[in-house]
This record gives sequence, structure tokens and C-alpha cells, in this order.
Amino acid sequence: MSLHGNLLGPDPTALPELPVPQAALDSGTDPAQVAREHPYFSAAWAALAERSLDAGDPVAAYAYARTGYHRGLDQLRRAGWKGFGPVPFSHAPNQGFLRALAALARAAGEIGETEEFDRCRTFLADSDPKAPAELGLA
Repeated sequence: MSLHGNLLGPDPTALPELPVPQAALDSGTDPAQVAREHPYFSAAWAALAERSLDAGDPVAAYAYARTGYHRGLDQLRRAGWKGFGPVPFSHAPNQGFLRALAALARAAGEIGETEEFDRCRTFLADSDPKAPAELGLA
């Protein structure tokens, strides 16, 4: 980086691989068990939120998604994220956070929190302009 910094903005943030909980989810382990054993793993919370949305329970989805979102924010900050800048969906470890953020937007919309829906959707698009379409919020 030059003395003047990156004029195009911050570098993309890439969360670290978490192979143990990811393997558990990939093998079909119930996301509730994965979240219980690995509470820091946003993808487990996102899966719980998505399952709750699919089951017609937006209140539970909201709680699960908010947990995954906040756990993801903690990890992003530890990875050097300063509160803004790209969080690419193409980087698989980022997807748990982005899925939790999208689920939070959907759940917020379903319980009438339109301002939060808009904030979450904007945050998602600011993180990666392709993410809203990837996650059904285009």
C-alpha cells in the first residue's frame, strides 16, 4: 500500500476457514447441534434462520439471524474489517455471515420492521453487490 492508502477503498475482507463446523453442516448435522457445539459459526445460525423462515416462523428466524449476524460481525472485525468495505460472497467462509444478514432482512420484513429490512439489504449490497441476488433479495 502506498503512503496515501488504497484510493479504491479497503481491501476485501475474507473470513478464515472453519473446517470442523463446516464439515458438520455439510454432512447433514442438525444446525442446532452445530450452533450448540460451535456458537461462533454464523453459517449454523443462518441455517437455523433459513429453516425457521421456511417453516413460517419469522420471530425465531429473526433471533437466529441476529445471532449469526452479530457473531459474524465479531469475526469480521477480528479479520481487520473496519465497519465498511467488501465482504465477497464468492469467498465461502463469508457466506455464513452474509446468509445471516439476508435472513435477518427477510425476517425483519416479515415482522414489519421495514427500516431494518432496508438497512440489512443495503448492508448486504454494500458488502457484495452480487449477494442480494445470490440470496434472494434482488
